[in-house]
Order: sequence, then C-alpha cells, then structure tokens
Amino acid sequence: MSQLEATAAIAELTIENEGLRTELRELIDDLRACRRRMVEAIDAERRRIERDLHDGAQGRLVSLAMSLGLLEAKLPSEADAVRSIAQDARQATAAALEQLRELSRGVYPAALAERGLAAALQELAECAALPAYVELAIDARPPAPVEAAAYFAVSEALTNAAKHSHASDVRISVSYAELLLIAEVVDDGIGGAAAGTGSGLRGLTDRVEALGGRLILTSPPGRGTTVRIEIPGVPRGAVSAA
Repeated sequence: MSQLEATAAIAELTIENEGLRTELRELIDDLRACRRRMVEAIDAERRRIERDLHDGAQGRLVSLAMSLGLLEAKLPSEADAVRSIAQDARQATAAALEQLRELSRGVYPAALAERGLAAALQELAECAALPAYVELAIDARPPAPVEAAAYFAVSEALTNAAKHSHASDVRISVSYAELLLIAEVVDDGIGGAAAGTGSGLRGLTDRVEALGGRLILTSPPGRGTTVRIEIPGVPRGAVSAA
C-alpha cells in the first residue's frame, strides 16, 4: 500500500470513528432524555395516586368517622352494647385513616405537592425516628422532578440512619450553589455504609442521574455517613449560596 493510500485509509477511519462517536453521543442523549421522561411520568403518577387517595378513600373514611361519632352521641344512654360497637367501629375507622395517610405520604407527600420541598422536609424531620435538624437555604421552589428526587433521597437517608447508623442525631441541609440544588443528610453514627448493600440508594442514584445529577455517599467507618445529592435545577431568580 502506498503512502497516499495509507493516508486515505487513515482519513477514512478517522471520519468513520467521528461518525460513530457522534452517533454514540446522540444515543446517550436520547437515553438520558428517556430516563428523565420516565422519572417525570412516575412522579406524575405518584401525585395522581396521592390525590385519588386524599380525595377518595380518605374523604370517605373521614365522613364515616364523623357519622359514627354522631351515631354514638345520639344513642340512648341505656344502649351500652350498641354504643360499644359504635366506639369500636369509630376507632377502627380512625386507625384505617391513619394507615391510609401514612401510605399517601409514602406515595407522594401532600406537603411536597402543596407547599414545596422546604415544608415537606420540615414535616419529614419532625416525624423522623432520630432527632433531625434542618437547615434550608432555598428561596424558591425547584422543578417538580428535582423536588421529588431531593425529598425521597433525604427520606431514604433518614430511614437508613435510623435503621443502621446507631447515630444520636442527623442534620439535613438544602441549598442552591452553582446552578445546582444541593441536599445533604449527615449523621454521627458508625459509618461503613455502601450504596450497593441493600441501602435503597441505588434506585435514588438512578433517579438523580436521570435528572443530570449525582448522588455521593461518604461513610468512613466510625465517622458517620453523609449522603449528598447535586441536581441541576435552580429556579430562575433563586439566590445561590456559592
């Protein structure tokens, strides 16, 4: 093969490789866009289920509990047996309503949908099994998929800390910096956590990465655990901490 032919062959390969790289980049972009659409669709379905539960089953249970209370109040004083049945039914209804509310919070918390990430995280911290301290520096709501990813990442990190960390408390911080929403959950427990050992963070990592972000787990043995997520999605006009 002459030098001219070799040069032509190299040029042809270079052009072909560049075309393959361009095609690969397009495929990667398409995959990312598909993952993002899936995350948005799942979140939309979560919100729909939460609304259906709130407006449907919960509303009917509340109405039933009120009716049972009125029935109990109107019973004649000598109808002790009937009164006892009414009381038991009202208590069972209240228990079912509370279980349904817990289920609704797990599907998509009403506070997140109605009042935003800050309010939802405050509510989450108040219900945490460990003392949880919240520091929020977000002055505007991020896009709904970003809010949901941040909320569920914090929720999962709190659950893991309560189950596995042996921590005395946990600290939650959320802020905007360099066009990113940054959320951190830090505990003072035993450390040694790993994302691939059944911690539940793998699915959250996929969710965060689908939005162009990343989840970072830092957990040296004996020095606590930090779960940090960084997601692009600072709303226009938000104040950056950077």
